[in-house]
Amino acid sequence: MEITGAVALVTGANRGLGRQLAAALLERGAAKVYAAARNPESVDLPGVVPLRLDVTDPASIREAAKAAGDVTLLVNNAGSSTGASLLDGPLDDIKLEMDTHYFGTLAVTREFAPILERNGGGAVLNVLSVLSWTTAPPVAAYSAAKAAAWSLTNALRLELASQKTQVTALHVGYMDTGMAKHVDGPKNDPKLVAGAALDGVEQGRFEVLADDVSRKVRAGLSGDLAGLYPSLAS
Repeated sequence: MEITGAVALVTGANRGLGRQLAAALLERGAAKVYAAARNPESVDLPGVVPLRLDVTDPASIREAAKAAGDVTLLVNNAGSSTGASLLDGPLDDIKLEMDTHYFGTLAVTREFAPILERNGGGAVLNVLSVLSWTTAPPVAAYSAAKAAAWSLTNALRLELASQKTQVTALHVGYMDTGMAKHVDGPKNDPKLVAGAALDGVEQGRFEVLADDVSRKVRAGLSGDLAGLYPSLAS
């Protein structure tokens, strides 16, 4: 898909990777970029069109679709990270992860799929994670939701092919954003990740593996589980 001249909508565009994606779209010549956020007043990127959108609120999604009927590229980026434990964390937090990453992505895509079709097909970019494929207790709720979103993305790719809508999945490890501020290890530059993701969209790729961690884990899915989880080997 050609980014130049496209009309894009980015969810969760007020900060982090979403803001970088919106900025990169403008730099690549998108005709219009809707920067969607629960609080559109928090969008401070010049040149975008702020749009109110809460991916967990069906009414909000419907209103956004009415306001953005010219979209040709949908970027499902909005996320949450509660850090809830599956065994003793608040169930509401675990539900929020699934409502945001799985049901939210599904609801937004369902609402905008007919718009994409009317506008020629276009594309969908789903922001996933290396944690779609691996997990650990501190990120288990987030990981489960991202795994569900990965399966969702694969299914949507098949269902939307008939209307000529391409679907690209972005997988990446930790990024230098507010969501990963507690992480001490290496982090990816979200600007570079945004660039790689949009390269993938323009090239019509099914998946973008934005860092070495994602590539390593993806390659390890065909091996023994102990390769992904060394503690199981002890």
